[in-house]
Formats: sequence, C-alpha cells, structure tokens
Amino acid sequence: MADTTTTADLLSRLDEMNRRAMEGGGATRIAKQHEAGKLSARERIELLLDPGSFVELDRFVVHRCTDFDMAQNKIPGDGVVTGWGLIDGRKVMVFAQDFTVIGGSLSNAYAQKICKVMELAMKIGAPIIGLNDSGGARIQEGVESLAGYADIFLRNTLASGVVPQLSAIMGPCAGGAVYSPAITDFILMVEESSYMFITGPEVIKTVTNEDVTKEALGGASTHATKSGVCHLTAPDDRAALATVRELLSFLPSNNTEDPPRRPVSDPVDREVTNLDAMIPADSSKPYDMKQVIRTVVDDGHLFEVQGRHAQNIVVGFARIGGAPIGIVANQPSVLAGCLDIKASIKAARFVRFCDCFNIPLVTFVDVPGFLPGTDQEYGGIITHGAKLLYAFAEATVPKVTVITRKAYGGAYDVMASKHIRADYNLAFPTAEIAVMGPEGAVNIVYRKEIQQASDPAAARAQFVAEYKAKFANPYKAAELGFIDEVIYPRTLRIRLARALEMLRDKRQKNPPRKHGNIPL
Repeated sequence: MADTTTTADLLSRLDEMNRRAMEGGGATRIAKQHEAGKLSARERIELLLDPGSFVELDRFVVHRCTDFDMAQNKIPGDGVVTGWGLIDGRKVMVFAQDFTVIGGSLSNAYAQKICKVMELAMKIGAPIIGLNDSGGARIQEGVESLAGYADIFLRNTLASGVVPQLSAIMGPCAGGAVYSPAITDFILMVEESSYMFITGPEVIKTVTNEDVTKEALGGASTHATKSGVCHLTAPDDRAALATVRELLSFLPSNNTEDPPRRPVSDPVDREVTNLDAMIPADSSKPYDMKQVIRTVVDDGHLFEVQGRHAQNIVVGFARIGGAPIGIVANQPSVLAGCLDIKASIKAARFVRFCDCFNIPLVTFVDVPGFLPGTDQEYGGIITHGAKLLYAFAEATVPKVTVITRKAYGGAYDVMASKHIRADYNLAFPTAEIAVMGPEGAVNIVYRKEIQQASDPAAARAQFVAEYKAKFANPYKAAELGFIDEVIYPRTLRIRLARALEMLRDKRQKNPPRKHGNIPL
C-alpha cells in the first residue's frame, strides 16, 4: 500500500510534539506553580536570557523507565528545559528544572540532557546557569537516577575553574541534588519558596527527635546567615533572575578571558575628600568599611556576596574605571574586623574564584588579629585561617592591598601582604602595622618596668604612647619596602585605577604541579 503521508502531515506531527513539550506538566500544574508564587521553567528562561535568544536542545527526550507504570507517563523534555542563549549579548548555557513534570524529579535521561549542555559549555567556553526546582531523584528509576546525579557532579567538578557555574535555587533541592549546586561557584536562593538540605525534617525527627520546619532547616535565610551555603538571596523569581544577570556582568565567560569592561562616566581621577576623615584616629572606634569601598569604586556600587554571613569580612564585586574587581575587606564594625573561622572560609573561597577567572583583587585591611577563644581553636581556626593565607599566596591575578588602620600579627601577613606576593601595597597615615596592638605589646615588653614603677598606670600609659609613636604607624613598614606608598586617603581612587591599569597585563605562574594541597 502506497504511503500517503504528506509534508503537511509531517509538519502537523512536529507541531503536536512541540505543543506537548511546551505544555510541560499541563495548564493545571503550571497554575499551581503560579499560585505558589513561582514561574514555570520556560518563563524563567525567558526572563533570564536576552529576548528571543534561547535555542532549546533535546526538547523531545523522554525517560526510559517502564516500572511502576512509568511507560504511560512520558512527557517530551522529561522535566528539564536545556539549551543556550545570550545575556547582554554573551553566550550562556542554561538548564531549568520543571517542577510541573513529575515534580521535577531527575531521571537518567534528564541528567544526560544537563550533562550535554555542560559539556558544550566547556567546549565553547560559556558560563553554565542552572535553575533548580526539583523533588530530587526519580525513585522509580532507582540507581539509574543516582547515576545521573553523579554524572552531573563529575561535570561540575571538571568545569570548575574553567567556566563560571551559577546555581539559582527556585524551589526544593534536597538529598543528593544539593551537591551539584554546592560545587558551583555561586548559589542564589529565592526567599520563602526554596530550600536546600541533605535530610528533611521528617528524617531528622525520626533520627534525632528534633522538630524543625523546612524553612528553618534549609530556607534562604538559614543558608544566607548561618551556614553560608547561599551567596545571594532574592524576594521572588523575577528578582532572582535579574540578580543572576547582574552577577554575570562582572564575570568573564571562561578562564582564558578577562572580565568584561564597561563604559564609565565616573572619573577615575576623582578625589574623595571626605575619605581623609573617614577613618577614626582612635583605633578603638568602629566604622563601616563598606562606606570606604563605595566612595572609591565606580558609581559607589558594591555587589556584595554573602553579605549576611560572616559579616566581619566583606567580599564582592565592583568596578574601577569600568573594569571589574574582586573586593575583600575586613569590617571593623563587626567583631572589630577580627578574622575567625567563618570569615576565613568565606574570603578564601572568594579569592580562589577571582583567581580562577582573572578578576583583580583589591584588599582593604583593618584587622586586629584572629578571634581568640576555645570555640575558635577547637573549631580549627589554624587550618581555616590557613585557607585564606593559601588562597592569597596562590593567587596570580593582580593584587592591590590598602591598609586603612590596624594590621596586626599573623593577620597582617594573611591579608594580602607584600610577603605573599601582593603587587602594590598602600597604607593610609592612620595605618598601624605591628606584631600586636600597643596595649598588649607594652604588657609583654615592659612588664617588669611597669610593675616596679611608683605609679604603674602612669608608666604604662607612657610606654603605650611611646610604642604607638614608634611602631603603630605605617612608616617602619614603608622603610623596609613592605608598603609601596603611604598615601593621602582622598587619592585612593586614582591610585587604585593607576595600579590596576599598570597590572593589567601581569603574568605570573605557580610551580608546575598537578595541584596544590590547600588545607581543607
């Protein structure tokens, strides 16, 4: 019998296949997604990417499971939308999990779709953006689903330091699913509609008898403040996607490129006259380091990362002369700017990211030392503090350091000192560079003299004043070449701009090796 199929029939079939794929889990489930304050996977991609730029891959892929009547439950695309598009005209690879299709649960076929775009990203040198909203492994597939997760984890690991990887958690993310975002460079969570945890409240209740809600256990606020797992938060899907776009604007597409420069109207030779009086002369008085940073960066804009976690250190992105920089800064208004376990880990991770992707580092130093206490020592501050030391020492990107006030003891060394290969080290006249603060030093060096004095308090005050005059200043370090320049604070912006321009073509390599062994 002759085949009577026409071209119109074939096109009609394609129309029907596309229609089914575009429907996802159907209008009813999409409506429920909207009722929960969440967008659909395709709506998210549309908002994330430049209009009309998305090219979808594997739209007709379906799972291969036949157990538990799953053969009757096949939807084209199988719960994840994958492809590529543009953000500000730059190529990105993207996948968006679709909670309306079998709860967004991951099958092996679904995992292979994600692996395909990740492999393409590495081939072409494009960032990978994952929009996560999934019930976890597809139980009906058993170990095949687990294998799919491991396939993704492997590619996350291989892509690390090659292309930027950004994860937006826009719904549930539990169990093994959390490890893929954890390997990526930045995690953003949507407030009140997303959560991340290894074991849920029910399991915790059974095993430890603790009562905890999903939000308290693994919500955006919990991970932004307590665990530090979350780098950024947003109030809703739209704000989250806008934040992802802004974050990407500071990053190169891959590790062979420099970060993208932007036109800037803020003059690089602008003096900041109020900076001369911004640092209190009394070293015991706090001030907001973020205010200092904002006075010197382009348009006063600091894109802070992990701003609600370990607030005694500030990390984030900004621009000077239109060129992106990574900022690491002690925060004197929190714990006096001391380094502790959480701050060391937070900063070390950020420094290593910037070094991976050719983003110059500018470090603002006002640190009295490492936070003392048994909790810190028992928690391993030695190892964790060494992470930050290692990260700065290993980094080969341009490194500029500004000491605004205190730089005491080992913390001086750790905070991008000249001795661990910082390129250009500046100090304000208010800088105090010494082994320790005057009060502590005097108690050790002049203990006998103070005890034997007729007026110990007066003797101690005199010794403190003498120590401050001799050591609590930047000039001894400048004499030794450990500080390149002691500057008027108002000139900081132009000094930074000139230094970064001078270092723009810096080339430095570490010794040949498979990789170092950072103190984890």
